[in-house]
Amino acid sequence: MFENLVESNSHKDDLSRKGSFILVTSAVYFVLGLAFFIVGIYWYDAHLENQNLDLITLVAPVPVPPQQNQPEQKQDVPKPQKLEQNVDVRRELIADVTRTELVPKEISAKASNVPPVRRGVATQLGSSDSNAAAPAGAGPGTGTGVVTAPTKVDVSEPPPPPAPTPPRAPISGGVLNGKAISLPKPAYPPIARQARAAGTVVVQVVIDENGNVISARAVSGHPLLQAVAVGAARQARFSPTKLSGQPVKVTGIITYNFVAQ
Repeated sequence: MFENLVESNSHKDDLSRKGSFILVTSAVYFVLGLAFFIVGIYWYDAHLENQNLDLITLVAPVPVPPQQNQPEQKQDVPKPQKLEQNVDVRRELIADVTRTELVPKEISAKASNVPPVRRGVATQLGSSDSNAAAPAGAGPGTGTGVVTAPTKVDVSEPPPPPAPTPPRAPISGGVLNGKAISLPKPAYPPIARQARAAGTVVVQVVIDENGNVISARAVSGHPLLQAVAVGAARQARFSPTKLSGQPVKVTGIITYNFVAQ
């Protein structure tokens, strides 16, 4: 127990010595630092006059007076000058009655409202009649003094061709036996005679605008008799059928009666 107490006292003395050493060292460093700072101030003041120092002067900016808005000068736009007409303008060139060298194309008893061409003044064709303010001479020579202006030609697109008339549908003519100009009779085939085939064969036909049969097909009747009936129908001829003055196609039927032989 006593040994521990002795050891604790020795540690306390050691800490006390270390604290005193740190405190004395800090005081010495502080005194030395303060001394160096004071010596430095005196040394700087002693050598201040030997230093090259530039004098810097701060100058306030000079206020700039605001610019006055100058009115924009309007450019004088030259006015278009009216050019004086130096030639006569006529809708039609009509010679004066005193000028016998000019022969008119037509002779009329009605007086024209177009003034005649003046002698010695250049004249051109136009859309109105007016005299020149400063007449230009026609120049030397025996000419008439007539200036012919270029003729204006209106080039327009040709009219579109008329739309083609759509073909009309064939009209129904019903039974056409009585309307035929020529209606050949079909021959009785030998095979049908042997089979004693008989009866009515109905053939549907289409007739064109000229009255010719362009289509024929059998729609009823004995099969052995249909081929000869169709062949006879194709050879039939009819008068053209017109609708509102225009020839049209006609569709109908032709009947053939076969009697057993």
